[in-house]
Amino acid sequence: MKMADVCAAFKVGKSTASSKSQVILNSLKANLLDPNWSLQSMQNYNPLTWMFEIKGYIIDIRQAPREIQVVFFEKGLIPYIPADREK
Repeated sequence: MKMADVCAAFKVGKSTASSKSQVILNSLKANLLDPNWSLQSMQNYNPLTWMFEIKGYIIDIRQAPREIQVVFFEKGLIPYIPADREK
């Protein structure tokens, strides 16, 4: 749905809707591609789901050894163990 249609449906101006949407996003601490706000079915395609900083380096956890993936999974940082799905 286009923003103009949403504004018309609620009878508010575009600038009002824009400023209120920013307040909502800030309150929820939501941002683009935030894994916490991704659909579970889309997490596999969200690069931020798999990016972590380890010792100052950003890595894609899917490329890490299985043992590291298990630790991240057990801590609830990733939705599944990628190494187990590749088999």
